[in-house]
Amino acid sequence: MRFSSVFVLASLVASSFACVTVADIQTDIADISTKLTALDDSITAFPITAGSGSFTQFLIIHNNIVALGSSIDKGATDTGAVTPNPVSDADGRSIIDSIEALEPTINHALVGIVDRKAAFTALPLGGIPAVVRQDLLNLSASTGNLEAVLIGVAPAGLVGEATDLKNRIDAAFATAIAAYA
Repeated sequence: MRFSSVFVLASLVASSFACVTVADIQTDIADISTKLTALDDSITAFPITAGSGSFTQFLIIHNNIVALGSSIDKGATDTGAVTPNPVSDADGRSIIDSIEALEPTINHALVGIVDRKAAFTALPLGGIPAVVRQDLLNLSASTGNLEAVLIGVAPAGLVGEATDLKNRIDAAFATAIAAYA
């Protein structure tokens, strides 16, 4: 009886340390893409004209930012546990290509949120720009963490390209955050 309990416990512990694969990372990136698109769509749906948007529409944007941040955090955690580390050249290329495919949507969402600052400010509930700034700071921090982990698992030949991608995304975030300073 005691042996079987130890065996079950050992099996549970072993399964909780299952390795993360590049396929798992690609699944995380697909989830990030879905949530990024939802965020971008909700930003686009919010009118640019001051006084035209609603608090409910803003809450959708805020909730989409929070959901995206959670997905990015999961992606960072999984990527940090990937085996092998560093990943192969082919897997590294695949991951970079997947992240680069997100870059236009990231840029569109960030430009859109800047373009709507006056409309957010005009909402009847004060403090919305401060919430947007905090959301951007949180999302930028999560993104930066994922970028650092991705660079850490990249094969040596792709570190420069991954770093360039990180720098472009970070610059886009910096511009958006500065607009809400």
